[in-house]
Amino acid sequence: MLRYFRFRSAGIPLATLLTLASPAFAAAPESLGAFKDWGAFSFDENGQKVCYMAAQPKKSEGNYSSRGEIHLLITHRPAEKSYDVVSVITGYTYQENSEATVQIGNQSFRLFTNGETAWARDEKTDKSLVDAIRKARMLVIKGTSSRGTVTTDTYSLDGSSAAYDAINQACGVKR
Repeated sequence: MLRYFRFRSAGIPLATLLTLASPAFAAAPESLGAFKDWGAFSFDENGQKVCYMAAQPKKSEGNYSSRGEIHLLITHRPAEKSYDVVSVITGYTYQENSEATVQIGNQSFRLFTNGETAWARDEKTDKSLVDAIRKARMLVIKGTSSRGTVTTDTYSLDGSSAAYDAINQACGVKR
């Protein structure tokens, strides 16, 4: 759970960062560029630079009538020595005590869930996910809502390497 609280330490819902950050905590995100199916952004939070890349699914499946914003993000917070934090905002509340699964090629990853967000359990998994994302063409995430609805979201990874390079450069990360 430490990663959850560290990532959310700004007090700003991540989906809000994609449009407008709260001025009490952070400046509005600055676009670092659009890279095919990914966008890269940075903002200052309490005087510290934060950089992230984000994508929305190309295809979402499930037996649901409505769903909120869906995003896959990779975030750097250099002041906290936090890099490559992968998170999924799913647009619904996950089923309690559930996991989301990520499939990238022949690699599978399990993410823990809390509310409407899923994260890797540790830095090693984050790094492995980021490495796989940069090399593959497609990513599939499956999760279960609090109502028991199973969803499958498919993301294009076209442009993910360029977006990653942009956030690394903006936050001074050498990877």
